[in-house]
Amino acid sequence: MHSDSCSSKADTRQQIVLDGEPVVVPPLRRSLAAIRSFLETKALEQQRVLCAFVVDGQPVSATDCLQARTGFAKIEGKSIDLSQLPLQLITMARNQIAKVRDQISSAVISVLINDSRLGREHWWDLARDLKQPLLTLSLMPSSACGSSSGGASLMQLRKWQLQQLATIIKDVDETCWSVDPTSLSNALERRVLPWLDGLRATLDLWHETLTVWAEQPEAGDAHASCGKTKLG
Repeated sequence: MHSDSCSSKADTRQQIVLDGEPVVVPPLRRSLAAIRSFLETKALEQQRVLCAFVVDGQPVSATDCLQARTGFAKIEGKSIDLSQLPLQLITMARNQIAKVRDQISSAVISVLINDSRLGREHWWDLARDLKQPLLTLSLMPSSACGSSSGGASLMQLRKWQLQQLATIIKDVDETCWSVDPTSLSNALERRVLPWLDGLRATLDLWHETLTVWAEQPEAGDAHASCGKTKLG
């Protein structure tokens, strides 16, 4: 009985807000996973999408395990209108690129001081993360960057980029079997990092263009120009 009372008092100290407004969560939904699901539903009811979930000041991504986290004091959720989704997806992809780029940069050095087997395993772990920004961009609605005369469609750009990534991964894979770890290190530096930088530069341009278009809906030319840009 005493523990139930303490738990109840702890719950009353927890703050849960969505878009700056306090939210009352049912008593039995006190875990992070339950609260996130509740906030996602609340957002959907307003024809919006939950885009940020912050626990005690720390952003928590949709892929993070929530079951292991306990003892939180404040949860802040932020939602966006569907019209803002393309910009949000581009922002997510840019963040994913920055993260994996840091990992690749570190691997350029680390594979030099490990044996070939460990270097291969490390690369194959990183290779899985390389496709994550492209998977995020695959959620972009086709109308987000419409193609104009002579411009490739967003779907075609996605296919080209996936093919390009597959070629890069195969090229790096071939260097994994060299007894000289310098081969793998050079491939990461000369093939993978430039590809990530090119993709980031393209997304920076997309982000700038869509931001301008969102602020000035009549700027149709800026919107159409997105379709002419090749990813990476």
